[in-house]
Amino acid sequence: MSAISVRLPDSIHNMAREIASGDHISLNQFIASAVAEKISALTTETYLAQRAAKGSVDKFRAALAKVPAIEPEELDRL
Repeated sequence: MSAISVRLPDSIHNMAREIASGDHISLNQFIASAVAEKISALTTETYLAQRAAKGSVDKFRAALAKVPAIEPEELDRL
């Protein structure tokens, strides 16, 4: 495991400490989870952008054409 030194504004440090305390976890664990969450969001965004670039409107329409034209069940109606 690596150790890093991060400078945070006092307001962010205090809020992070309060949230971690409220969740009964250490500040280190909270910050590690926050960084992991941000990494996950960014990699997901990149993945989805790459998948979208490979998309095809024609293939989408062809797939949609295979869906039967039936009324949705009562629980699925808006």
